[in-house]
Formats: sequence, structure tokens, C-alpha cells
Amino acid sequence: MTTVLVAVGSTAAAVPPPPPNPSDTELDAAGAAVNSGIDRIGELIVRVSHADQQLAELDAQVAIKREDVNRALVDLHSAQDAVAAAAQAVASSQLALQDAGAQISHAQADFDSFARESYTRGSNATSLAAFLSTDGPEDLLDRAQVMRMLSTGRDAVLDALERARTEQANSHSRARAAKQEADAAAAAAEQRKVDAEAAIAVARDALDREAAEKSRIEQARAGAQAELDFARSNVAGLEGQRAEYVAWDRRRVAEEAARAAAAEVAREEAAAAAQRVAADDAALARAAELANGRRPHADLGESAPALDTAVNAAVPDEDLDPDVTPSPGSEVNPADEVTETPRTPTPQTPRSSPRTRSTPSLTGAAAVETVIDRGLSQIGVPYAWGGGDENGPTRGIRDGGVADSYGDFGKVGFDCSGLMIYAFAGIGISLPHYTGYQYTAGTQIPSSEMRRGDMIFYGPNASQHVGLYLGDGTMLEAPQSGSHVMISPVRWDGMTPYVVRMVS
Repeated sequence: MTTVLVAVGSTAAAVPPPPPNPSDTELDAAGAAVNSGIDRIGELIVRVSHADQQLAELDAQVAIKREDVNRALVDLHSAQDAVAAAAQAVASSQLALQDAGAQISHAQADFDSFARESYTRGSNATSLAAFLSTDGPEDLLDRAQVMRMLSTGRDAVLDALERARTEQANSHSRARAAKQEADAAAAAAEQRKVDAEAAIAVARDALDREAAEKSRIEQARAGAQAELDFARSNVAGLEGQRAEYVAWDRRRVAEEAARAAAAEVAREEAAAAAQRVAADDAALARAAELANGRRPHADLGESAPALDTAVNAAVPDEDLDPDVTPSPGSEVNPADEVTETPRTPTPQTPRSSPRTRSTPSLTGAAAVETVIDRGLSQIGVPYAWGGGDENGPTRGIRDGGVADSYGDFGKVGFDCSGLMIYAFAGIGISLPHYTGYQYTAGTQIPSSEMRRGDMIFYGPNASQHVGLYLGDGTMLEAPQSGSHVMISPVRWDGMTPYVVRMVS
């Protein structure tokens, strides 16, 4: 049975540990210290507030660096797809070279045949003599017609040879252009990989430093909170503690009841959504189609094989003769060529540009509800950084810091952008695994005008977090390591100026 977790209010609003419940004897003994330590309480409150602010800033920086790694991975995959496409173009150009060579051989054979016939039957001078030695007008006309046919046949053979030579020159030009394109794509792919590895290394170093700083601040905060609790007991008196304890107990009972009621509602809603998702064969098929051939997000892969070797094997340097120039007006632009189907196994289908929005195959209110149903059906699934694709939760990946400390790499679940990928795949929309790119994937609407089904973003340029707006001030999200997919109140603090609407 799926565990359903629902956030009720913010984390800060959760019921704290119970305060002390002093006895009557302790109440009598504490009267003399009621007015002491007022200044100390104020100082401790400021220290706790400052520690909270620092922790929030560190968490925001960690979120940005995580998404920087996601962006580097997406860019690397796009470059590797470009290398594969360039390699196919080189192979196609080689086939064109072979076809042109065959045409030249055929044309040369035709010309040789004509030459042999001319030699066997006589030269043009002999034919002219035969033309002049006619017996009469009718014989003259017959011989003139034969001479015209011979001349026409010779010209046709020469024209075919010239066309074949022109086609060979164009094929050489296309092969050179394809080789240059493949070399450039290979260099770009390698640079993207270097950039991704560098981004991961930087993120891991920063996470190590920030995790240590966060631990230090948390320890300081715990100490300050202990001092604040002690000072509060002396300043406010144990009578205040007794009243505080009673108020705390009432709040605890009320919030536990509210949390249980909300969890039950969410459990029922998630179960109903899961049934609808399971029954929606069309949405499942659309999601499966988007996922088909898509490179796993965590797959850094290897650069394509060195293309110098592959290209030289397919198109030897001596075949790319720089002195061969096509006839004016006959050269074909390589960008306009329609490549033939490769004769070798094709690579996986390239992913679309990270900033290209897929056109939804389902629109309107039905599309919005399909997206929300798919998201709600995942309530209770663990958070796993880097996890989630079009078909559902996947195993998380290592980040060298916070996510590793929670064991995300060993969990099967979603991070925030992975949950959006799964939700929108049901209506045929493909999203990249990076919040910054998702922020530009659809129509940006002022946040004050958000409506059900819009994506809500947080952080500079949407670099920290994303959630799905459900209406009535609530959103669906995969918040952070150690948590689960849940329904939460919309947080306005740190929200971007716009939400993103993928479905009209």
C-alpha cells in the first residue's frame, strides 16, 4: 500500500518538542528569577533567527548547484546526438561517392564502345568520302542521316560522362563538408563532457563545504535554542511553562488530527488518481513513446569514437581532392541533401533541443486533469535526486554531498524536475531534466494569475525548484532529499515572477 505524505503548513509550523511541565514546588522556588535574563533572551532570539537565515541561504545554493549539474548533463546529451548525426552524414556521402564512380565507369564504357565502333567502321574522313561517293540524291540523303545519328550518339556519350564527373565533384564537396561537420560536432561533444565533469566536481566541492557549514550552524542553533529554553523558563517563570505546556498539548492534538484528516483525503485522492492513470492507456502510450530511445538522465556516456578514424575509413583523404571543383551552378548545398538510410545500425533517436517545447497531443481541461492525475498518483514515492522519467520513478544519482548523505543514489523515486517530466509525458509533452529549461518550455504567465496545471518555479532563473499547482493554494512537489512526493501549501517566498503554462 502506498504511503501518502501531505505537508500541513510549513515545516516551521510543525509542533515542537514538548516544553517542561513543572511541579508546584518548582513553581514556588522560581519566583525570584522571574525578571532576570530579559536581555539574554533577546540576544538568543536574534542568534536563532540568524542561524535560520543562514541555513535557508545554504539550502538555496545547494539547489542551484544540483540543477547546474542537470543542465550540464542535458547539454552533453544534445552534443553527443549531434556527433551521431554527423557520422551518418559522412556515411551517406561515401555512398554518393561510390554511386558517382559507378556512373563514371558506365559512361566511360559507353564512350569506349563508341570509339571502337568509329574505329571499326571508319573515321569521319572515311565517312565523308562515303558521303561524297553517293550514286544519287536518295543515296545521299540516306548517308547524311546516318552521319547525323553517329554524331548525336557520340555527343550523348560525352554528355553522360560530363554529368557523371560533375556528380562526382559534388559528392566530393558533400563528403568534405560532412567530415568538417563531424569533426566540429566531435569537438563540441567533448567540450560538453568536460564542462559536465567540471560542473559536477565544482558542485561536489561546494556541497562538501556547505554541508560542513550547515552542520556547524545547526549545532550553534541547537545550543542557542537550549539556552533560550533555559532562559525562558527563568524569565517567564515556571507558571508560564505550565501554561505553555497546556497550549502546546492542545496544539499538538489539533495538528495531529488535522494532519490525519489531510493524509486520509490525500490517500483517497492519490488512490483514485492512480486508478485513472492505470486505466488511461492513451496517456501511458504517449509517455512510453516519449521515453523510447531517450538517453537516461544519469548517463554521462562516452564521447563518440574518434571521428578522424571513422571518416578516413569511409572517405580516404586522397578521395577528398581539394583541386576537384564542381561545374558552376551544379554544386549541391550539403544542408539541403536528404541523406539515405544508413546501412549500419542507427543510434538512439536524438532528443529534442533542451529548450524546444513538444506539442501536446491532448489539450484543454482533459489534458490538465491527465497531468494532475499522473502527478497525484505518485504521492508517497521517495525523493531521489536525479530520479524520474516519462515512465515513472527511477534510481537516483550521486551528488557527492547532501543527496548522498540521504542515500538518494540507492532509492527509486523522483526529484522535482523528474516529477514534472512524468506528469506531462501523459499528454505527449517532453520536458528536459532541468528546472531552468522547464521554465522556458511553455508560456510564461504572471504568478498572480496561476491556475490549475501550471508549473511553479523557485530561485534565480528557476534554478532551485519546481512544483505543480493544484488550485486552492496547494501544489504537488518532490521537495528535497529525505522527503516524499507530497501536496504542500504554495510558498510565495522565493517564487519566480512567472509560472509556466504548458496546456491552454
